[in-house]
Amino acid sequence: MTDSPTLRLHSYESFGAVDGPGIRLVVFLQGCPLRCLFCHNPDTWDPKGGRDVTLEEIVQRAKRMRPYLGDEGGVTFSGGEPLLQAPALLQAIHALHAEGFHVAIDTSGAIDTPETRAVLDAADLILLDVKSPTPDRFKEVTGLDMAPTCRIFDHLRATQKPIWIRQVVAHGLNETPDEKAATKAFIEGLNVQRIDRLPYHELGLHKYESMGIPYRGCQLSKPSDEELKL
Repeated sequence: MTDSPTLRLHSYESFGAVDGPGIRLVVFLQGCPLRCLFCHNPDTWDPKGGRDVTLEEIVQRAKRMRPYLGDEGGVTFSGGEPLLQAPALLQAIHALHAEGFHVAIDTSGAIDTPETRAVLDAADLILLDVKSPTPDRFKEVTGLDMAPTCRIFDHLRATQKPIWIRQVVAHGLNETPDEKAATKAFIEGLNVQRIDRLPYHELGLHKYESMGIPYRGCQLSKPSDEELKL
């Protein structure tokens, strides 16, 4: 892997237990075009933040962890939005596959290009973050147009790539019966193997304060157990 491309890294998490099957090395990549109401990692937004890391460093780190990953574990690329670095990310997936690692991508699906589709096709599992199932609310939540995400969802329906659905649930956002019905319709036809509805929290508020960034989710609150059900 001489002269291999680099990825912009935010941080690593060793022994991740919720970002795919088994124990995972989680590689958090820097940069995100979304500005979600409930984001708890605003420090990942800036694509110029973090540091450059070679593919070789990532592969070697995964190889050192191999005894702990077992047969079910592997490497998960998260963010930020990992698809923002699609060309180098695709090469990272190929490099990890060459060493026998299972690779998952944790993404919102908000970027639709030939390069991002190639990444999704190459990965073994997609952790698909459903921001909102309706265009107006999607724009309100993320600040982006929903059309590219819809096209990515259609691509994933066509390829039937294995998917774990993730959705942050907040009272005042997506807890109503109508919102739940819209979410079910939005993910219909995908090869969904697992659904995780994650309760809203405010653990990242201190980051906004330290960075001097206004927090847009002040009207949200933790959902009840009933609201959390889909």
